Amino acid sequence: MRTSAFVYPWDVVGDPAAPARIAALGVEQVTLAAAYHSTRALTPRHPRHRVVTAEHAAVLYPPGDHWAGRTLRPYPAGDWAPGDAYGEAAAALAEAGLDVHTWVILAHNSRLGAEHPDTSVVNAYGDRYPWAPCIAQPATRAYLVDLAAEAAVRPGARGTELESLGWYGLAHLHAHDKTAGVALGEAGQYLMSLCFCPACRAGYGERGLDPEELAAAVRTALEPVWQGAAPSDGGWAGVEKLLGETMAAVTRAWRDDTARTLQEAAVAAVRAAAPAGFQVLLHADPVSYHCGANAGVDPAHILSVADGVVVPCTGGAGLLTPFADQDRAGAVLAANLTIVSGMGGRPDTLAQDADRARSLGATELRLYHVGLASDGDLAAVRSALAGL
Repeated sequence: MRTSAFVYPWDVVGDPAAPARIAALGVEQVTLAAAYHSTRALTPRHPRHRVVTAEHAAVLYPPGDHWAGRTLRPYPAGDWAPGDAYGEAAAALAEAGLDVHTWVILAHNSRLGAEHPDTSVVNAYGDRYPWAPCIAQPATRAYLVDLAAEAAVRPGARGTELESLGWYGLAHLHAHDKTAGVALGEAGQYLMSLCFCPACRAGYGERGLDPEELAAAVRTALEPVWQGAAPSDGGWAGVEKLLGETMAAVTRAWRDDTARTLQEAAVAAVRAAAPAGFQVLLHADPVSYHCGANAGVDPAHILSVADGVVVPCTGGAGLLTPFADQDRAGAVLAANLTIVSGMGGRPDTLAQDADRARSLGATELRLYHVGLASDGDLAAVRSALAGL
């Protein structure tokens, strides 16, 4: 199985030993961040630092001149990835014999929401989610499509993986997060992720729902959840139970259509900018109403648009099945497995997990994340890949 390892530019820049060390794991490819959200990351082997703080979402290369004068445009990185950090890292990794694909984070940007609050998802209570750009807004969609094309097609890249190309909602790994006081199940998460910005209100209205009545219905449905008197789990049936079948169906249709058309536009823009043979994958969840980094998609649709998907499989590889069931010839189904023990990964069972993923349809593996992993984790990875 072809295997790719996720890498940040700061794992490589300033560490001459990094490319050979990554290649020695037995991977053929790296998925190198070209546009990334804010983070605080360990670099346990770097000769110059141990912690990198990326203060805001940024492109990790110099953004193009075509952004000049636009209100929404990508932010250059600070001292955590100065200049063309992506390009420098990519060149070093390619010299070590590794294929380089870009890793592009799209609809997840807290600085964008802080500086342009009108771009953010707004819940039924009027609270804004600055980390979650509303993908229904025309200006935001144009920004995301153009960013996808630029960040994906960096010089020398053979493909890209587009993450967060869909709805983001309440769930967010935010610093000092304090949102677990009430157990919001899948249905509650959905209701708290519905957007009520002007663009979404208009979308609901075009589909026959009064947005004020819908927002009131969401608040009413959630009240017993806040009180602990009613559960909010049960998947889509739970959403229908809380909100009613009609309202639930209309909101999902609006959100599914909005995400699908954005995904189509972004992939088309990448293909237009890319050389022949350039591979385009999406980080994806096969349940279309799910929010987050692994965007909810319709498996049949997305495999007709992109070359394949990257699917989270650390907790089990079952999410591969709806994609494999499409039986689409040539589609890449990459099983994403966390290899960092301290982040819930299981490098010691990588070989077994890979075999299980392959039995469920995986054609490739992704390893998250070789820059964050300990030496012991990497030793387990080397051993597992040698036996695959």
